[in-house]
Amino acid sequence: MGPRIRVGTSGWIYQHWRGRFYPKSLPEKRWLSYLAERLPTVEVNGTFYSLTRPTACEAWRAAVPEDLVFAVKGSRYITHMLKLCNFEKPLANFFSSGILRLGKTLGPILWQLPPQLRFDRDRAEPFLAALPRDVRGAERRARRHDERTTGRAALTAPDGRDRPLRYAIEVRHESWLSDEALETLAKHDVALVAADTAGKHPFSLLRTSRRLAYARLHGARRLYEGAYTGSELDAWAARCREWAAQGADVFVYFDNDRDAQAAHDAIALQERIDGGVAPERAERHDAPLRRKPRRPPSHFGFRRRRAQDGNVSSPRARRSSGSRAE
Repeated sequence: MGPRIRVGTSGWIYQHWRGRFYPKSLPEKRWLSYLAERLPTVEVNGTFYSLTRPTACEAWRAAVPEDLVFAVKGSRYITHMLKLCNFEKPLANFFSSGILRLGKTLGPILWQLPPQLRFDRDRAEPFLAALPRDVRGAERRARRHDERTTGRAALTAPDGRDRPLRYAIEVRHESWLSDEALETLAKHDVALVAADTAGKHPFSLLRTSRRLAYARLHGARRLYEGAYTGSELDAWAARCREWAAQGADVFVYFDNDRDAQAAHDAIALQERIDGGVAPERAERHDAPLRRKPRRPPSHFGFRRRRAQDGNVSSPRARRSSGSRAE
């Protein structure tokens, strides 16, 4: 099978999607299945905030078709607190926490960097070189875990053990778009994320991986809210087709979660890519927002959150295993 374009949402557990995307009567435990019946991939973001558990990952896999692909967001402890240094044990803990239980449904792993982290080759090279290149390598890395996952570690995958692992990195400091940084990412075949952040963070469509193209669409005009217009979706569909024609597997995740717009835009983009919607049709989403702009969350303020089984809660966003991370 040649390269494929998969479109999904960044997370799936949003209480405000009830009645806007999920039927009001649908129980929360069925939300992942409902989404997976309509889209071929979803991005798990709870793993950014805390270590998940094998039982959670097994439940996610059991809830979806066998051909759905999970993208998994890497730990902020590595990216934001350690800033890619002293990562050996935390990286082993990440792989031993349960994500191996996703088996053949495990797709690309996303690493999102904080805005204050400048590119430094001496910092980036060891981390990128340490990332396991296939599931068997991830199993070996997982066995180096420490007491944080002792007694709850999952050290083997149920299937897909020979599958390659692919990585994407979302940067938020412009120094990562320098020639030196791009060459470093390309050397390790790590994809630079095309991140649409309504102009808040650096944006680039440059490719640094031959095998993977990864886009995160946080909002065209406002972060995390507002629909993409028909012409904007057409433009993203064209980009995705171009990347796939170059031989890359393409993953796109919508993060404009307010009013459940992410789910609707993801379905609309996947339909365009699959040929179900003609380009340049009348735009559906040009109505102005009726509410005041939502204040963007403090991206890296690290408010205390409780976490269990990969679920993350916060007083404001009710984030959980599938909920959005900035």
